[in-house]
Amino acid sequence: MYDGVIQDLIDELGQLPGIGPKSAQRIAFHLLDADPDDVRRFAAVLVDVKARVHFCAICGNVTELPECRICTDPRRDATVLCVVEESKDVVAIERTREFRGRYHVLGGAISPIAGIGPDQLRIKQLLQRLGDSTIEEVILATDPNLEGEATATYLIRMLTPLGLRVTKLASGLPVGGDLEYADELTLGRAFEGRHAIG
Repeated sequence: MYDGVIQDLIDELGQLPGIGPKSAQRIAFHLLDADPDDVRRFAAVLVDVKARVHFCAICGNVTELPECRICTDPRRDATVLCVVEESKDVVAIERTREFRGRYHVLGGAISPIAGIGPDQLRIKQLLQRLGDSTIEEVILATDPNLEGEATATYLIRMLTPLGLRVTKLASGLPVGGDLEYADELTLGRAFEGRHAIG
């Protein structure tokens, strides 16, 4: 344990996902050793990103504009909608260059243990988007883990009666993994091999 502001910095860094106590300590001492201008620039970027970045009014992806570049791109296929858990999943799928449709970001996955149910996700907004009859296929691209599968199952029950083609990413993605860590080839093959549900 350190005194005062150093410990406060370590504690704050330790709140970040994937950063344990030792990593937080290493980052804190790196910042202490860094050039003051670099630290000020880093702090300014943190403040700037919180002030300027928000969620797209259409899909829920992160953007600095009212609507993200994918939603406003007329070259994207408006008949196909890929449903993902988080904005980082959009980036992972875009890296494959296999998908030319649009996205819907749920903002998480159903997780009773964490107290996250369907009402905490952007499912109501998804159903509103599907109401205009433009979308013909919904691709469920949730993480292949317990929460992602529970979310996909819930969405399948809701979407199948709507008469849409509902597909899910094919095998090839590791169970228990996250989309953001899948390589482009594996994720690309999963898109090519998707199958209809129901």
